[in-house]
Amino acid sequence: MTDRGSGKDAGEIVTQSLMFAPGVQPCFCRNDRATSVCAIACDIMAAGGIYLRLVLDTDVLVASVRSGRGASRQLLMGALERTFEVAASVPLIIEYEAVLTRPEHLDASGLTSRQVNDVLDALVKVSIPVHLRFLWRPRLKDPADEMVLETAVNGAADWVVTFNLRHLAEAAREFGIRVARPCDAWREIRRYEKK
Repeated sequence: MTDRGSGKDAGEIVTQSLMFAPGVQPCFCRNDRATSVCAIACDIMAAGGIYLRLVLDTDVLVASVRSGRGASRQLLMGALERTFEVAASVPLIIEYEAVLTRPEHLDASGLTSRQVNDVLDALVKVSIPVHLRFLWRPRLKDPADEMVLETAVNGAADWVVTFNLRHLAEAAREFGIRVARPCDAWREIRRYEKK
């Protein structure tokens, strides 16, 4: 599939987004400052006001692969370019894969299962791994929403980005986590970048 905006295929976009030194681990500064390989860089980023950690709901990733335009695609690219941190747990990544490789999403995106897995592999590479030490269930009606909330809480996320504000907002607020639609989150991130 070719990205309409740039004329590049999805593989080229992911490859270009991942141009950093081999073997560099994701930033774990918020979890373990003593073993961090990038504590200084993170201190600089935090002082500059661009230190945000997001959890992307599955619906945001679906929108990002189905359309080359829009805030969801910008958020995916921002995550791959490390514009902000993205937190992910194993159950959430498994859900991403299960949903994104459904025939209707593959048809709409023009991607193959392999290409979707390449994008997910790239996302995992730049994600902060979250271990679900505490489960807060039941808080929500949908178990998939519970997974997103638990990833955000256990991963010390600042925001959950979703189209599903109605179900997630109240529960996330209990933990001090902001819930935003992709367009609102992207607008706020752009505002941070301009400072």
